[in-house]
Amino acid sequence: MTLSETSEELDAVARSHGWSLDGVKLFELSSADEIFGEGREQSVLHPWELELGNTVKLIKAEVEQTNPTRLVFDSLSEMRLLAQDPLRYRRQVLLLKQFFAGRNATVVLVDDLTGENGQRDAHLHSLCHGVITLERHTLAFGAARRRLQVQKLRGVNFVAGYHDMAIRTGGLDVYPRLIAAEHHAPFVGNPTPSGIAEIDALLAGGPLRGTSTLLTGPAGSGKTTLALQYVHAACQRGERTAVFEFDERIGTMLIRSQAMGVDLQPHMDAEHLCVQQIDPAEMSPGEFAWLIRYEVEQNNARLIVIDSLNGYMSAMPEEQQLVLQMHELLSYLSQKGVTTLLINPQQGLLGTMATGLVNISYMADAVVLFRFFEAAGRLRKAISVIKNRGGPHQDTIRELPSASSASNQRSRCDSGKASPHQGQKKSCCLASPAVSQ
Repeated sequence: MTLSETSEELDAVARSHGWSLDGVKLFELSSADEIFGEGREQSVLHPWELELGNTVKLIKAEVEQTNPTRLVFDSLSEMRLLAQDPLRYRRQVLLLKQFFAGRNATVVLVDDLTGENGQRDAHLHSLCHGVITLERHTLAFGAARRRLQVQKLRGVNFVAGYHDMAIRTGGLDVYPRLIAAEHHAPFVGNPTPSGIAEIDALLAGGPLRGTSTLLTGPAGSGKTTLALQYVHAACQRGERTAVFEFDERIGTMLIRSQAMGVDLQPHMDAEHLCVQQIDPAEMSPGEFAWLIRYEVEQNNARLIVIDSLNGYMSAMPEEQQLVLQMHELLSYLSQKGVTTLLINPQQGLLGTMATGLVNISYMADAVVLFRFFEAAGRLRKAISVIKNRGGPHQDTIRELPSASSASNQRSRCDSGKASPHQGQKKSCCLASPAVSQ
């Protein structure tokens, strides 16, 4: 039943989504001339030309004739205009509720909040069994964000809070708020090796299953290269992995990894690796969380790489909500036993301990720091482990060989000071072709 749109307009909307309204009864109250008892020969009348009492009678008559099991009434704002009085409007809606109470029908009332200042009608909410609110939020840049909230639903346990949603051709996609505590699965917390013995030794065998590792450092220091090494090693073991790229194009990443000696394309062809390009201006954090959840639950992904956190921060302008959503996402991955690698560029060429908009280093179970240093007239790279909640880690500072030197000889990297637990100097020679040989 519609007072605001014609059947032609509704049919055009349905066709735009590839739907057919065959079998759906469309009743236009705006052209219901039976209100005067003279049939359809009268001219078309607008809603504001009808009396509310006669409109309600037409609704009851049509329902008794059609006997629907699902009824959509669009919209209540037209009835509110006809009533011109809040008390009269509430009484008529209450009469409709009592009329439908004895029928096996689900009634959906659409209200576009065109009342005074667009405020919600609290009186109407008290009459309905359930209230679902849809919101549209326009950011300073990028696409508008849509979300919904279930405010009440009598007799049903529902997930409270806001849930991101998107309108696409063919339907409505809703991404319920992620609750990590509801997704625990048993797993063995064994290490995730990288295939490089010296790198694995820094983390006592590698990051443990169900932990998150933050790779932080200035741009060009080797964070993504090391993450792709873990991806390559996991794919070689036959594990499903997923890389979510915010900053770098997928083509550039594949070319760069191939130049380092790691060809990821065969892993993608074998469906062991999924690389997705994420546009933070178009994707909400809720949708991104569900992309990760789909890879984990449907494709059994065991290693997740997020490159980088700056792009994720851009998708969520509010800092506090960003921290909460990231915390819930990492908790979910931990509950599922997934190894997570978070790449976060530091500010400046030489880097500082600042991590951008917010500091998320406390959330990570392990933190690997990359940095530049100058020695013998060359700009060199170093790697060190700051913390590892999953177990012991080396406190040495190792040099990462550059790609230019790797092509000619096997690079050596010595710690600046011998670890008291080792009693001697250790060298870190990254033997895997993903970094150098």
